[in-house]
Amino acid sequence: MRLAVISPFVDKQHGTERVLAELLQQLTAEHGVDVDLYSQRVADLAVLLAESPPRSEGVGRILWRRVSSIPGPHLFQFSWWYFANRFARWRDKTFRGFVPDLLYSPGINAPDADAITVHIVFHAFYEQVRPQLRLRSNSPLHWPRTLHRTLYYRLIMMLERRIYGDRRIALSAVSTLVAKQLERFFGRTDVLVVRNAVDTRYFNRQARLARRDEARAALAIAPGEFVFLLIGTIGRKRGWTRPSGL
Repeated sequence: MRLAVISPFVDKQHGTERVLAELLQQLTAEHGVDVDLYSQRVADLAVLLAESPPRSEGVGRILWRRVSSIPGPHLFQFSWWYFANRFARWRDKTFRGFVPDLLYSPGINAPDADAITVHIVFHAFYEQVRPQLRLRSNSPLHWPRTLHRTLYYRLIMMLERRIYGDRRIALSAVSTLVAKQLERFFGRTDVLVVRNAVDTRYFNRQARLARRDEARAALAIAPGEFVFLLIGTIGRKRGWTRPSGL
Protein backbone atom coordinates (compact mmCIF):
# COMPACT_ATOMS: atom_id res chain seq x y z
CA MET A 1 0.00 0.00 0.00
CA ARG A 2 1.22 3.52 -0.84
CA LEU A 3 0.00 6.13 1.63
CA ALA A 4 0.40 9.90 1.21
CA VAL A 5 0.28 11.94 4.42
CA ILE A 6 0.07 15.73 4.73
CA SER A 7 1.04 17.56 7.92
CA PRO A 8 2.86 20.91 8.32
CA PHE A 9 5.36 19.35 10.67
CA VAL A 10 5.97 16.06 12.42
CA ASP A 11 7.83 15.55 15.69
CA LYS A 12 7.42 13.96 19.10
CA GLN A 13 7.28 17.19 21.06
CA HIS A 14 3.65 18.06 20.25
CA GLY A 15 0.48 16.08 20.78
CA THR A 16 -1.09 15.66 17.34
CA GLU A 17 2.30 15.50 15.66
CA ARG A 18 3.57 12.81 18.03
CA VAL A 19 0.49 10.71 17.40
CA LEU A 20 1.19 10.96 13.68
CA ALA A 21 4.90 10.12 14.11
CA GLU A 22 4.10 7.00 16.14
CA LEU A 23 1.41 5.97 13.66
CA LEU A 24 3.74 6.27 10.67
CA GLN A 25 6.46 4.28 12.38
CA GLN A 26 4.01 1.50 13.23
CA LEU A 27 2.55 1.40 9.72
CA THR A 28 5.95 1.11 8.08
CA ALA A 29 7.71 -1.17 10.56
CA GLU A 30 4.89 -3.59 11.34
CA HIS A 31 2.56 -3.41 8.35
CA GLY A 32 4.91 -2.75 5.43
CA VAL A 33 3.15 0.43 4.31
CA ASP A 34 5.08 2.86 2.10
CA VAL A 35 4.52 6.47 3.17
CA ASP A 36 5.09 9.67 1.21
CA LEU A 37 5.15 12.40 3.84
CA TYR A 38 4.39 15.91 2.62
CA SER A 39 5.65 18.17 5.38
CA GLN A 40 7.63 21.35 5.94
CA ARG A 41 9.57 20.13 8.95
CA VAL A 42 10.29 16.68 10.35
CA ALA A 43 12.08 15.77 13.58
CA ASP A 44 12.27 12.79 15.95
CA LEU A 45 11.33 10.45 13.15
CA ALA A 46 13.44 8.01 11.18
CA VAL A 47 12.79 9.56 7.77
CA LEU A 48 14.50 8.27 4.64
CA LEU A 49 15.32 11.29 2.51
CA ALA A 50 16.52 9.47 -0.61
CA GLU A 51 14.20 9.11 -3.58
CA SER A 52 14.45 5.32 -3.63
CA PRO A 53 16.05 4.03 -0.42
CA PRO A 54 16.67 0.30 -0.11
CA ARG A 55 13.88 -1.51 1.68
CA SER A 56 13.88 -4.53 3.93
CA GLU A 57 11.55 -7.46 3.44
CA GLY A 58 8.13 -6.69 4.92
CA VAL A 59 9.16 -3.20 6.08
CA GLY A 60 7.73 -0.08 4.50
CA ARG A 61 9.50 3.21 3.79
CA ILE A 62 8.91 6.83 4.73
CA LEU A 63 9.83 9.29 2.02
CA TRP A 64 9.88 12.95 3.06
CA ARG A 65 8.51 15.16 0.29
CA ARG A 66 9.65 18.50 1.63
CA VAL A 67 7.12 21.33 1.23
CA SER A 68 8.30 24.94 1.14
CA SER A 69 7.52 27.35 3.97
CA ILE A 70 7.62 31.10 4.57
CA PRO A 71 8.28 33.23 7.66
CA GLY A 72 5.69 35.54 9.11
CA PRO A 73 2.43 35.45 11.10
CA HIS A 74 0.78 32.08 11.52
CA LEU A 75 -2.13 33.07 9.30
CA PHE A 76 0.23 33.64 6.37
CA GLN A 77 2.27 30.53 7.13
CA PHE A 78 -0.81 28.32 7.20
CA SER A 79 -2.25 29.85 4.02
CA TRP A 80 1.04 29.22 2.23
CA TRP A 81 1.19 25.66 3.55
CA TYR A 82 -2.38 24.93 2.46
CA PHE A 83 -1.62 25.75 -1.17
CA ALA A 84 2.06 24.67 -1.20
CA ASN A 85 1.34 21.10 -0.15
CA ARG A 86 -1.33 20.82 -2.82
CA PHE A 87 1.06 22.16 -5.45
CA ALA A 88 3.75 19.69 -4.33
CA ARG A 89 1.33 16.79 -4.72
CA TRP A 90 0.13 18.06 -8.12
CA ARG A 91 3.77 18.31 -9.23
CA ASP A 92 4.51 14.73 -8.17
CA LYS A 93 1.38 13.44 -9.89
CA THR A 94 2.05 15.35 -13.10
CA PHE A 95 5.79 14.81 -13.49
CA ARG A 96 6.41 11.65 -11.48
CA GLY A 97 3.14 9.86 -12.04
CA PHE A 98 2.70 9.41 -8.28
CA VAL A 99 -0.87 8.60 -7.26
CA PRO A 100 -1.23 7.25 -3.69
CA ASP A 101 -3.72 4.61 -2.70
CA LEU A 102 -4.92 6.88 0.10
CA LEU A 103 -4.37 10.53 1.06
CA TYR A 104 -4.50 11.01 4.85
CA SER A 105 -4.49 14.22 6.88
CA PRO A 106 -4.48 14.81 10.65
CA GLY A 107 -6.75 17.87 10.63
CA ILE A 108 -7.45 20.62 8.10
CA ASN A 109 -4.62 20.50 5.56
CA ALA A 110 -6.26 19.90 2.18
CA PRO A 111 -9.69 19.74 0.55
CA ASP A 112 -8.94 16.53 -1.33
CA ALA A 113 -7.94 14.16 1.49
CA ASP A 114 -9.52 10.72 1.48
CA ALA A 115 -9.44 10.40 5.27
CA ILE A 116 -9.00 12.92 8.07
CA THR A 117 -8.50 12.48 11.80
CA VAL A 118 -10.08 15.39 13.67
CA HIS A 119 -8.38 16.43 16.90
CA ILE A 120 -10.24 19.72 17.41
CA VAL A 121 -13.32 21.36 15.94
CA PHE A 122 -12.62 25.07 15.66
CA HIS A 123 -16.32 25.92 15.42
CA ALA A 124 -16.71 24.68 19.00
CA PHE A 125 -13.42 26.22 20.15
CA TYR A 126 -14.35 29.60 18.69
CA GLU A 127 -17.59 29.64 20.68
CA GLN A 128 -15.55 29.39 23.88
CA VAL A 129 -12.88 31.98 23.06
CA ARG A 130 -15.05 34.47 21.17
CA PRO A 131 -15.61 36.77 24.18
CA GLN A 132 -11.83 37.08 24.56
CA LEU A 133 -11.49 38.19 20.95
CA ARG A 134 -13.62 41.32 21.25
CA LEU A 135 -11.48 44.42 20.81
CA ARG A 136 -13.10 46.14 23.79
CA SER A 137 -11.99 43.22 25.94
CA ASN A 138 -8.35 43.79 25.05
CA SER A 139 -5.85 46.57 25.35
CA PRO A 140 -5.21 48.47 22.08
CA LEU A 141 -1.66 47.14 22.30
CA HIS A 142 -3.07 43.64 21.83
CA TRP A 143 -5.45 44.48 18.98
CA PRO A 144 -3.09 43.29 16.19
CA ARG A 145 -2.70 39.90 17.86
CA THR A 146 -6.43 39.68 18.55
CA LEU A 147 -7.31 40.50 14.95
CA HIS A 148 -4.77 37.97 13.72
CA ARG A 149 -6.27 35.22 15.89
CA THR A 150 -9.79 36.12 14.76
CA LEU A 151 -8.87 36.01 11.08
CA TYR A 152 -7.02 32.72 11.53
CA TYR A 153 -9.93 31.06 13.35
CA ARG A 154 -12.41 32.30 10.73
CA LEU A 155 -10.24 30.91 7.93
CA ILE A 156 -10.06 27.51 9.62
CA MET A 157 -13.82 27.51 10.24
CA MET A 158 -14.47 28.30 6.59
CA LEU A 159 -12.30 25.34 5.62
CA GLU A 160 -14.03 23.14 8.20
CA ARG A 161 -17.42 23.88 6.61
CA ARG A 162 -16.09 23.01 3.18
CA ILE A 163 -14.06 19.96 4.11
CA TYR A 164 -15.85 18.36 7.05
CA GLY A 165 -19.18 18.88 5.32
CA ASP A 166 -17.99 16.79 2.35
CA ARG A 167 -19.28 13.28 2.97
CA ARG A 168 -16.88 11.86 0.42
CA ILE A 169 -14.14 12.43 3.00
CA ALA A 170 -13.99 9.80 5.75
CA LEU A 171 -13.69 11.36 9.21
CA SER A 172 -12.45 9.90 12.46
CA ALA A 173 -12.44 11.67 15.82
CA VAL A 174 -10.05 11.26 18.73
CA SER A 175 -12.89 11.42 21.27
CA THR A 176 -16.64 11.15 21.63
CA LEU A 177 -16.72 14.90 22.36
CA VAL A 178 -15.13 15.70 18.99
CA ALA A 179 -17.47 13.27 17.22
CA LYS A 180 -20.50 14.99 18.76
CA GLN A 181 -19.16 18.37 17.70
CA LEU A 182 -18.77 17.14 14.13
CA GLU A 183 -22.37 15.97 14.21
CA ARG A 184 -23.60 19.24 15.70
CA PHE A 185 -21.85 21.62 13.31
CA PHE A 186 -21.65 19.58 10.11
CA GLY A 187 -24.29 16.88 10.45
CA ARG A 188 -21.69 14.11 10.27
CA THR A 189 -23.21 11.06 11.91
CA ASP A 190 -20.77 8.71 10.22
CA VAL A 191 -17.68 9.65 12.24
CA LEU A 192 -15.61 6.81 13.66
CA VAL A 193 -14.13 7.43 17.11
CA VAL A 194 -10.50 6.25 17.22
CA ARG A 195 -8.86 7.25 20.49
CA ASN A 196 -5.15 7.86 20.75
CA ALA A 197 -3.33 4.74 21.85
CA VAL A 198 -0.97 4.31 24.79
CA ASP A 199 2.27 2.36 24.57
CA THR A 200 1.96 0.06 27.58
CA ARG A 201 5.63 -0.87 27.35
CA TYR A 202 6.41 2.56 28.79
CA PHE A 203 3.17 3.61 30.47
CA ASN A 204 2.10 0.98 32.96
CA ARG A 205 1.62 0.50 36.70
CA GLN A 206 5.07 -0.99 37.28
CA ALA A 207 6.84 1.89 35.53
CA ARG A 208 4.75 4.43 37.42
CA LEU A 209 5.50 2.92 40.81
CA ALA A 210 9.21 2.69 40.00
CA ARG A 211 9.33 6.45 39.36
CA ARG A 212 6.81 7.56 41.96
CA ASP A 213 8.96 8.26 45.02
CA GLU A 214 11.73 10.04 43.12
CA ALA A 215 9.27 12.20 41.18
CA ARG A 216 7.33 13.19 44.29
CA ALA A 217 10.52 14.05 46.15
CA ALA A 218 11.69 16.24 43.27
CA LEU A 219 8.39 18.16 43.38
CA ALA A 220 8.26 18.28 47.19
CA ILE A 221 5.01 16.27 47.27
CA ALA A 222 4.29 14.16 50.33
CA PRO A 223 3.95 10.38 49.76
CA GLY A 224 0.28 10.32 50.75
CA GLU A 225 -0.77 13.60 49.14
CA PHE A 226 -3.33 13.30 46.32
CA VAL A 227 -2.10 14.77 43.03
CA PHE A 228 -3.96 15.28 39.78
CA LEU A 229 -1.61 15.62 36.82
CA LEU A 230 -2.88 17.40 33.72
CA ILE A 231 -0.78 17.35 30.56
CA GLY A 232 -1.93 19.35 27.57
CA THR A 233 -2.12 22.73 25.90
CA ILE A 234 -5.02 25.14 25.44
CA GLY A 235 -7.49 23.47 27.75
CA ARG A 236 -10.45 25.21 26.14
CA LYS A 237 -9.90 23.10 23.04
CA ARG A 238 -10.75 20.07 25.12
CA GLY A 239 -13.64 21.55 27.06
CA TRP A 240 -11.67 22.09 30.27
CA THR A 241 -12.64 24.98 32.51
CA ARG A 242 -10.70 26.59 35.32
CA PRO A 243 -12.20 25.71 38.75
CA SER A 244 -13.41 28.67 40.74
CA GLY A 245 -11.07 29.86 43.46
CA LEU A 246 -7.91 28.83 41.61
